[in-house]
Amino acid sequence: MARIQKPCLILFLIVLHLKHTSSARREAQALIKWKNRLSSQSLNSWSSTNIRNLCNWTGIVCNKANSVSELNLPNANLNGTLNRFDFTAFPNLTSFNLNNNSLNGLIPSGIGSLTKLTLLDLGNNFFDGSIPSEIGNLIELQYFSLYNNYLNGTIPYEITNFLKIWYLHLGSNYLEAPVWLKISGKPLLTFLSLYYNKLSNEFPLFILNCPNLTYLDLSVNMLTGPVPESLVTNLSKLEYLNLSTNSFTGSLPSNFSKLSKLRDLHIANNQFSGRIPHDIGLISGLEIIDMLNNSFEGSIPSSIGKLRVLRYLGLDQNSLNSSIPFELGHCTNLTYLGLADNHLSGALPLSLANLYKISELGLSGNSLSGEISPYLISNWIELISLQLQNNHFTGIIPPEIGKLTKVIYVYLFNNHFRGLIPSEIGNMSSLRELDLDNNNLQGGLPQSLSRLTNLEVISLHTNNLTGTIPKDFGKNSPFLKYVSFSNNSFTGELPPELCKKVVSVVRIALACTSLTPESRPSMQSVALELAARTQDHLDKPFGSITIEKLCGYQK
Repeated sequence: MARIQKPCLILFLIVLHLKHTSSARREAQALIKWKNRLSSQSLNSWSSTNIRNLCNWTGIVCNKANSVSELNLPNANLNGTLNRFDFTAFPNLTSFNLNNNSLNGLIPSGIGSLTKLTLLDLGNNFFDGSIPSEIGNLIELQYFSLYNNYLNGTIPYEITNFLKIWYLHLGSNYLEAPVWLKISGKPLLTFLSLYYNKLSNEFPLFILNCPNLTYLDLSVNMLTGPVPESLVTNLSKLEYLNLSTNSFTGSLPSNFSKLSKLRDLHIANNQFSGRIPHDIGLISGLEIIDMLNNSFEGSIPSSIGKLRVLRYLGLDQNSLNSSIPFELGHCTNLTYLGLADNHLSGALPLSLANLYKISELGLSGNSLSGEISPYLISNWIELISLQLQNNHFTGIIPPEIGKLTKVIYVYLFNNHFRGLIPSEIGNMSSLRELDLDNNNLQGGLPQSLSRLTNLEVISLHTNNLTGTIPKDFGKNSPFLKYVSFSNNSFTGELPPELCKKVVSVVRIALACTSLTPESRPSMQSVALELAARTQDHLDKPFGSITIEKLCGYQK
């Protein structure tokens, strides 16, 4: 029997070898045929004279039988389509990665023949049309990304077949919502992004049956209604939650602190109402809270002070109507604090001096009052943006403001600051925009303003400033493009370096603000000057004629 079986075994091995050789040849020919339809400089190894080395071709990985098991060509500068790609030639393909190329056209239905695929990444291309329903044949998929294409139509309910999936990214397309009830939960799913699509209607309920989710992004859609209460219990492993820029309504789920692993919370630009959950401070790992532009009311929870790793707190554009809690000063890792456009009142707590790392502070558009303590300013040396405008702050502008050498934007307008403009402002070497409009500032302009070499905008109108404008003002500020000194009591000549092209017009604007009537120019002289100097702007209101426009700058 052994003598009979040995020739049979040899024959079997020969047939098997021929079959594998034939399979490899078909795979190679299919790849070459596709390559010839592409525009690429990275596939030189794909050649009919190099078929024997198929498994060493660029982007190709073979299994033990020398059959192609992986085709990985991310960032390969491929330009073309998948229309002539023969999917049936690759029965053993487990990984198909074409991320970040310039591929376009439809995703062919033939892709459904790659039934062994565990990874499919067509993200960052220019594919359009709908996702083929045949995608549901890929039941072994674990990683699936169509991120950042031009796909449209309804998300196929066949994705319910992806029971082994752990990464699903369909974001940044034009996809519409399916009947969510047709899609089942994904027990292994940890990453889900559907952001920046055209999803509408209610919160996708299948998500509540994905208990291992750590990352969920539904932002920039048209989803409506409340967020289900069960989100905080069913998705307790969430670390990243982004529901921003939808139309969600109602209060946040109670027992919000059950999301104990949460690090990033983004719910900006919705219609959430009610109070910010009082127990939010129990989520000790929170690093980002972004609740911008909702309708939250009541107080800022003092428990936020327990969030010692919090870096970003954005509560702007709500209806919060408390004072700023003292406990907020315990968040010593804050780099961004945005409380603008609420109904906050009272003084700034001195505990905010502990925010040594703060770089952006936005408190504008409230009813905050009291003086700005030098103790606060002295400790905020990392600031790049200080926005306290549209409040009721009083007292002087602390000279310690000169320590803010990194600050770029200082907006203190529409308050009740008095006294002199501190000369220490000249030490703010990074300053680009300074707006002190509509306060009660007195005295002259400090000579040190001439040291602000990065200054682009300075607006001091509607104060009680007097004296002459320093003769070197503007000389060392080559980027200066907007100046407003009106509604003050300046005297003397305008510095020639300020803006040579419009010196006459600016002089008129300054002269018209003089407190002594006899020193003001006549309307006739104003008209003559304007006709000569602003011919290109006479079809616009005088109030819109700025130094910036007259000098040819575009803002």
